[in-house]
Amino acid sequence: MTRAIRTLGVMSLGIVALGVHASSVGAQTWTADNGNGTYSNPLFYDEFSDPDLIRVGSDYYLTGTTMHAMPGLPVLHSTDLVNWTFESYALDRLDLGPAYRLDAAKEVYGKGIWAPSFRYHAGTFHIFSNVNGQTTQHFTATSARGPWTRTPMKRSFHDLSVLFDDDGKTYVIWGYREIHLAQLDTALTDIVPGTERVIIAPDAGMGEGSHFYKIRGKYYITSAWYAGRMRMPCARADRPEGPYEVNFEISADEDFGLREGYRLRGNGTGDEITVIPPNPGSRGHMSMHQGGIVETPTGEWWGFSMLEGNAVGRLTALSPVTWTDGWPYFGLAGNLGRTPRTWVKPRSAALTHPSAPYVRNDEFSTPQLAPIWQWNHVPDDAKWSLRERPGFLRLHSLPAADFWWARNSITQRAVGPQSSPTAILETNGMRSGDVAGLALLNRPYAWIGVRRAAGDVWLEQFDQTTGDTARVRLAQHRIWLRAEADFLTERAQFSYSTDGARFIPLGAPFTMIFQLKTFQGVRYALFNYNTSGTEGGFADFDAFHVRESHPHGLTQPIPLGRTITLSLAGDGPAFMMHGDTLAVARSGESATRFDVVNRGAGRIALRMGTGLLSVRVGADSSRVTLRRGAADDAETFQWIETPYGDLVLLSLATHRYLHADVRTGIVSVDAAGPTPDPRDGSLLRWSATRDR
Repeated sequence: MTRAIRTLGVMSLGIVALGVHASSVGAQTWTADNGNGTYSNPLFYDEFSDPDLIRVGSDYYLTGTTMHAMPGLPVLHSTDLVNWTFESYALDRLDLGPAYRLDAAKEVYGKGIWAPSFRYHAGTFHIFSNVNGQTTQHFTATSARGPWTRTPMKRSFHDLSVLFDDDGKTYVIWGYREIHLAQLDTALTDIVPGTERVIIAPDAGMGEGSHFYKIRGKYYITSAWYAGRMRMPCARADRPEGPYEVNFEISADEDFGLREGYRLRGNGTGDEITVIPPNPGSRGHMSMHQGGIVETPTGEWWGFSMLEGNAVGRLTALSPVTWTDGWPYFGLAGNLGRTPRTWVKPRSAALTHPSAPYVRNDEFSTPQLAPIWQWNHVPDDAKWSLRERPGFLRLHSLPAADFWWARNSITQRAVGPQSSPTAILETNGMRSGDVAGLALLNRPYAWIGVRRAAGDVWLEQFDQTTGDTARVRLAQHRIWLRAEADFLTERAQFSYSTDGARFIPLGAPFTMIFQLKTFQGVRYALFNYNTSGTEGGFADFDAFHVRESHPHGLTQPIPLGRTITLSLAGDGPAFMMHGDTLAVARSGESATRFDVVNRGAGRIALRMGTGLLSVRVGADSSRVTLRRGAADDAETFQWIETPYGDLVLLSLATHRYLHADVRTGIVSVDAAGPTPDPRDGSLLRWSATRDR
């Protein structure tokens, strides 16, 4: 269906200014470091799935799944587990036939490189990674910056993990539910004959995505259970071959209150595109699951894992680890298995500042592509250039039926919770049949771009979900293309501009969806293809910028030193003091005012008069009362926001959250954490009443 046809000159009359000039778009991107000694999950608000993390001395290294995107297997470095820098890609490209090049009507969407095992041994970095339909690939380097050498192993190990034991032997484990173990040969290309065995039976409670460790003489395996309610089991034994005992949940139900979003029937793996509405219930579908653990030089233990982030993709989270009865639980002592979204950073000897591993904005002024970019499948290097016209990315068009099959589409991960990519396109070199522009690569996908056909030049916006095309005639050669993407509502709106200052919406809002066909979240993409069955002209991209409205874990500053009232999120009732006890206000009662006292590291106390809100520790720990005197842990709360900006208050005394029962009016600190239910009594809002 085609609609909204009109002629576009310099600018139509009556347009409201909706954007800002591209050159003024801020370069700030999501950073987990809050700058006050705390961090907020996720570590990166863009897809980083199947993470594996190691420590080498006082340095940490991280890699993860990249599927069909090239280059692949990014290697990141950190000295504090929170702020990361890019080191290299272990894989430049993986060309194993036409499907890897989007050639001969074949593709490998949702396939390629996945579930890597990252290790360091005897001066060498090792990454072992799965490839669909191929043997496991082994990458080695003496520096995290590369160069990396790839060696195919002689067999495939599903979701493997490798352990270099201190007796000189090297073990590999792999499998889903039924966990196998074998000893690797000295070349690390195959198993030693006769050493393969099943060490954990299918009904024992383990899943996939194993991580294998030797800690204090014992062997530990963490894994992911993803069917239905996601969780992290753990197994331990005195010997690598077992017998193993299994703890079903070292982490469970932690989604930070993120609600399950749109999905596709059949997870999008078939031809049908049928959208399933969001699921408001709490069924554990979003929870942290696949990951492992690491010890710091100071003796702290931390966990890393991924969780479902809806359309933006799978996200990586960092968790404090509490050892209890010999098990490494994610979370704090009073709330095992649940991870606070905001917590104090790991102790580190290195002085670090808030930073992100990538710069998203690109003026295309360097001779090489910035590491943020990855190609959709293996590119044709003869058909793109940064040198033909310095300061521009030039994409020559190759034949394709539609955007899905367009070769040399260049992508970067979309970033949440809200972001707006803007591309500047010059169209002078485009020929008849060429289609070039800015896309949200996904299934379904959508794009806004320029089509040259039969002497006409059209600006179009296409939505694969509906098949709708909105279009206007274009009379200029330079155009700004934009997408406003909100990954909390999972809606995106495309717009365009002819001067970079005033943007005009084009097309209806687009619904962004997570699915398993690409096995990735939404990606921004720049593309140029030709629909006439031949090679066409070229499209020149002058710049690419990403604007983020909330690039930190707090949508607004903590109101330190101010006076506030508290109430339940939405239109919920206010809180007030009934004598010395905190309760939900009854009809007609006014909210109590509290002074917010700074306790450092993003923590606060709430003062009323000469008393402080205090959490009783002991038999009656459910009540919150006023206590006179200096603040201690019982009077201190970690100030945390959910991804939607709702406030939750975590008691340092109990490691539980403030929670209100509207039916009884009782306010307690017994909540394990926020849930996706918007009526959850632990979701709060605050209002400042006056400055102090």
